[in-house]
This record gives sequence, structure tokens and C-alpha cells, in this order.
Amino acid sequence: MRDISFEILAGRCLAVVGASGGGKSTLARLLFRFHAPTRGAIFVDGVAIDSIGLEDLRRAFALAPQDCVLFNDTLRDNVLFARPEATRVEVEAAMRAAALDEVIARLPQGEETIVGERGLRLSGGEKQRVAIARALLRRPRLLVFDEATSSLDTRTERLIQDRLEIAAKGVTRLVIAHRLSTVVDADEIIVLEDGAIVERGDHARLIASGGAYARMWAAQRRAEESEALNGVGAA
Repeated sequence: MRDISFEILAGRCLAVVGASGGGKSTLARLLFRFHAPTRGAIFVDGVAIDSIGLEDLRRAFALAPQDCVLFNDTLRDNVLFARPEATRVEVEAAMRAAALDEVIARLPQGEETIVGERGLRLSGGEKQRVAIARALLRRPRLLVFDEATSSLDTRTERLIQDRLEIAAKGVTRLVIAHRLSTVVDADEIIVLEDGAIVERGDHARLIASGGAYARMWAAQRRAEESEALNGVGAA
């Protein structure tokens, strides 16, 4: 990554998009200190993160990843893992915001369903809903979504986005995405190519500029239309 500089204001949503290998997920790894930058620094409220205790830093953040690690336990306990002391009301609110309530409603044992080793009884999209519910239950200062809805169909993705606008109101968000429909409502969008920022702005401005983002948008719209005609979807 090179010449990367941006700021996420408190309570705002910043999205990072671009082709695979462009450096999107590297940002999340740097933020959580899975890697350390060779130069430059990352600050939270003006404090460099390498001067903050690792436990304190990660307690303030929550990550909803593309691949969610689940335990061979009930669906509810897999969500509760994020914050075991959470109340019943808090757990249900997090599950509803992640549209996990729809999954629970069609399971014979509901939230007491055993998900199986590594969640093998759930689809990829259902696992991602668990990851989102976990992240929300953490009540973080910063929510990081790293391709967190990539396995969901368009309807469910839109439903979750609408519910997140309410459930995560006032929470700072970093959304890392390949599918651009995830980020159209972001306050600012950064486009990465080969580890560098090539464009930045909101959705309308980037579409109007006719640059890399606009080309990606047009290509994805064509692909979605083709999938719809062929009946391709996700759960």
C-alpha cells in the first residue's frame, strides 16, 4: 500500500472498494494490528494505535468478516459469544438487525438449533448474518464490515442495510466491499487500485465522474441483470 491517507469522522460511514488484491482487507488487518505499517501511522481520536494496549484497542472495534468462525453450539450462543453478559433484549435486537430472525423463524428449533461443526448446517449467507449480529452485539465504537454481505442475495443485503441504519445509528463504520450495492449510502467511498487511492467521493459524484468506480458499477449491474435472468442467487 502506498500514499494512503483518509479520515473517518465519528458517526460516519466510509467505504473502501476495488478489485481483489487492491489492498482493501489489508486496511482492516492494519487497523486491528494483525500487521504493523512499515511507515506512517493509524490514529484513533488522535492517539496512535501502536501506543494503545491491544486488548483495549480490539475491545473498541468489532469486525464482521466474510468468513465467520462458528462453534458446534446453538445459534443463539454463537451470537452471544461476542458479549456473553448481553441481555436477552440486546441479543434479539442484534439478531433482528442482521436479519437472523428470518433464519430462526424457519428453523424447527429456532435459535436453539445446533449449527454443527464450523456451522456446517448453515449456508454461507446465514453464517454472515451471525457475524453481523455478533459485531453489533459488541456495541463497538467502530464497526468494520469486511465483505460481510458477499454471500447474501440482493434483497437480504438491502434489508440488513436498512436495519443497520437504525441499529448502528451514531456508530462509526468502515465498510470494505467488492459488491458496490453495499456502499451506495456511504458518506464517502474510496477506490483502491494496486494499493493506492485512485478516486474518492460519494456514490453520485463518483458515478458522474465516469472513472474507475463508474466502470465497476456498470459492470456489476450488467452481471446482476444476467444473474437475475438465469435465476442465480444466494441465501
